[in-house]
Amino acid sequence: MELNPHFRQVIYIDNYLPLEDHGLIGDGRTAALVGRDGAISWLCLPRFDSPPIFCKLLDHRRGGAFTVAPEDLLESRQYYLDRSAVLVTEMRSRTGLVRVTDALTLRRGADLSENVAAARDELVRHIEVLEGQVKLRVELDLRGGFDMEGVSGGLALRPYILPNLDLHLTSSTEVTHPRTLITLKAGERLNLILRWGVSTLRHQPFTPEEVLRSTSDVWQRWAERINYDGPQASLVHRSAITLKMLDYFENGAVVAAPTSSLPELIGGERNWDYRYTWIRDASFSAYGLHRIGCYEVAAGFLGWVLDVIEHDGQPRVLYDLDGKMPPPERIDPELEGYRRSRPVRWGNAAAAQIQHDVYGEILDCAWQWAKHYGEVDEALWSRLRVLIESARHEWRSLDQGIWEVRTAGRPFTYSAALCQVALARGVRLVERFNLTGDVAVWRASAEEICRAILEESWDERQQSLTEHLGGGGLDASLLSLPLRRVIPADHPRMVATTKAVADRLSAGKGLLYRYLLEDSPDGLRGHEGAFLLCSFWLVDNLAYQGRLDEAMELYDSLCARANPLGLLPEEIDPSSGTFLGNFPQAFSHVGLISSGVNLHQMINRNK
Repeated sequence: MELNPHFRQVIYIDNYLPLEDHGLIGDGRTAALVGRDGAISWLCLPRFDSPPIFCKLLDHRRGGAFTVAPEDLLESRQYYLDRSAVLVTEMRSRTGLVRVTDALTLRRGADLSENVAAARDELVRHIEVLEGQVKLRVELDLRGGFDMEGVSGGLALRPYILPNLDLHLTSSTEVTHPRTLITLKAGERLNLILRWGVSTLRHQPFTPEEVLRSTSDVWQRWAERINYDGPQASLVHRSAITLKMLDYFENGAVVAAPTSSLPELIGGERNWDYRYTWIRDASFSAYGLHRIGCYEVAAGFLGWVLDVIEHDGQPRVLYDLDGKMPPPERIDPELEGYRRSRPVRWGNAAAAQIQHDVYGEILDCAWQWAKHYGEVDEALWSRLRVLIESARHEWRSLDQGIWEVRTAGRPFTYSAALCQVALARGVRLVERFNLTGDVAVWRASAEEICRAILEESWDERQQSLTEHLGGGGLDASLLSLPLRRVIPADHPRMVATTKAVADRLSAGKGLLYRYLLEDSPDGLRGHEGAFLLCSFWLVDNLAYQGRLDEAMELYDSLCARANPLGLLPEEIDPSSGTFLGNFPQAFSHVGLISSGVNLHQMINRNK
């Protein structure tokens, strides 16, 4: 799929711009969504997990946005400047064509491979009329209201929801009010800069055009390290840049998505806050990024996980950016939700769940770290050894599983499998780095878990492994077992499971549901869309089973579902193809990268 966006009419559904009509900009500290309608409808300050000052995505009246658009907007398109996180939105009205270039800017000369703070704490919007004459709406509306005063060069703003955050809006033309109309002719330009924190006090020696150019240069230098020339190369490169935009440069944490509460079904209650770091994302993300040369993102993420474990000791499911427990989950009573899909949630109660797969996720991170980037010291190993023993003793225990069900716990097959991963990686670490550990016992326990999965979760009637030890419904997470080296992809029972999942969890056109709610209740009402990562797992299984043509056809169809910017959501509505869930979703982009690498390797192997 070549990223070649065309002008399209701007259409709202229930007063909301579709999720797929947005682009992402980021600076390693926070990220913003910019719509094809010229509105920045999502931005949390000063970092990813802070309260949003703009969240029009969750309430078109009360959420707040920063809009620059023609009064009579007809059609638009978006594209990134080369391989960067600088986004261009071109909007056509009846009288002219305007280009808006947006970026969360970076320090001149910054090296994104160093995993250090590079953000300038400013949003730059550079506007230029390309044709005709355009009357522009410039509107800055902060969620919850704000105090304002005129200052030299612009406006000083203080949001009510963030009283300690100082905002400063400056403009190349005089702005005395946060809502105004400005008429520009072809060749005329307007610069708008929103700064916050200490940047509002710093001297800014560079012009906005220079800052945009240097920000683009920083991103392009980083993108040069991406090493991939396989299928769907442009999308794999864009996915890597997207994941880098979700990277918290200061310590290596990567958020699952920059947004909260975008629904998995329009009108449904499956609306979650994803602005945190899940341990299970770490091993998948780091492995995929390492394979395409993005070593510092992988190393930073793995290092962050191991630092958290070494200092906290608790194997939690997810953490905030500082490696601490996220705030308690709460429902926002004010916001109506995207397309009136309540509730809007802040915080995530899954942080307090029991999920035994976390043992395997952490040990897999430790193995990747030690193999590629360094050794495991004795202090960290003492923590990891406890987790290996916990996996050995608890693999049959009940938990909430990878999908974080809000029912009583169950003996999930995936959780048992990842306990096997913990034991197997523990054995590897001992043998490779001469660490102390009961290798014989761990190896025997790992083999016992594999036998139990193949025997106890096998359902002869369904001809498939199932979600539980002891039987149950189908679960698409079973497709990940070969990827974690638990069950070989070509094992007869894994081949049969692949077929069963593809047939019975099919949402049509290569899309898969995670599970069927009638067979696998999760404690929530309603249904959800098709989960993209599961379809990428299917691609991998097909490839490993030698069904390369089928795998490639499915991979291409999934890539074709990306928006014109190359961005993917968490889920897809099977009936309409529209985006659902938090956006863009790191897991979906990791799946796209990993499947591309796997296909490339299999194709080369078969030449």
